[in-house]
Amino acid sequence: MKPILNIQQQLVPDLLDIMQKRYRLLQAVRIAGTAGRRTLAQSLSMTERVVRSEAEFLKERGLLDFSASGMKLTETGMDVVRELEELMLELKGIDSMAEELKARYNLSEAVIVPGNCDESAFVKKAIGEACVSRIKSRLSGKTIIAVTGGSTMAEAARTMKPDFAEGKQVLFVPARGGIGDDVRNEANTIAALMAQNTNGSHRVLYAPERISPDVRESLLQEPAIKEAVSMIQSADIVLHGVGNAISMAKRRKTPEAELAMLEQNEAVAEAFGYYFNKEGEVIQKLSTIGLKLDDLQHAKVIIAAAGGASKGKAIRSYLNGSPKLDILVTDEAAARELLEDLS
Repeated sequence: MKPILNIQQQLVPDLLDIMQKRYRLLQAVRIAGTAGRRTLAQSLSMTERVVRSEAEFLKERGLLDFSASGMKLTETGMDVVRELEELMLELKGIDSMAEELKARYNLSEAVIVPGNCDESAFVKKAIGEACVSRIKSRLSGKTIIAVTGGSTMAEAARTMKPDFAEGKQVLFVPARGGIGDDVRNEANTIAALMAQNTNGSHRVLYAPERISPDVRESLLQEPAIKEAVSMIQSADIVLHGVGNAISMAKRRKTPEAELAMLEQNEAVAEAFGYYFNKEGEVIQKLSTIGLKLDDLQHAKVIIAAAGGASKGKAIRSYLNGSPKLDILVTDEAAARELLEDLS
């Protein structure tokens, strides 16, 4: 197949560009379930005229259906997307990029979805979907899953379906306390949504993420918090995001002097209340309630998920400093940033 595509690229150079554009549209509709033209245009950085024209073409070939609520894939369209997926990864060199990341950072798996989630909400949804697929394949009879907060984790939660556990007992727990800026993306909310969508169970951690050491020790004596923390530290699977250090510090309403210290020490990444510089060295550890870096050693599977070109440096920083990581789920834009740094 590859030699034929190379010949086509030489004879009809626009062919692959057109195929990739139509694949992106079909993939976006698949992820959304049902999508309107305007939403697709905004998320795919296409004009509504282009989306309308391409959608009509795909409808004529029996790949899309139109309704008052939007467009959705037909069964034939779903089959075409599945068949095209591996081809698209190969054409864009994504499969070889994944192997490079896997070898460089000693991962058991590196998953790269096409695109840039800085530019398309559907790419972030695809990252969430890939996370759920990896978790589902690793469930045992009884599994505790710890999840952090963040928009990517929220997308993973929205992707989960009732058949996720398939008869297995799954307990979702929040890996951290709450930051307090957006309850929709807090770990407690995400754990609850995952349980709701999968008919599973969840526990709540009633504690702010950042507290003074004295208050932390006092709260840890509370039976409900003590039980929740014990479950969190016993998690079989950990799903977490990676944040940009300064952005996370500002979300936490970090005092100016402390923020200046982070900037002076060139903080790049944040995860689990730890701030890392570009070499992956911890330059600050917050007093928090929840999962700590040392706790990762006890989990069976650790999955980090983050994407977008803007997250490239943060992801690299965390990969350099993480004590344990099994699977990285990211997008093409962030992966290219990571690999450019290796050259």
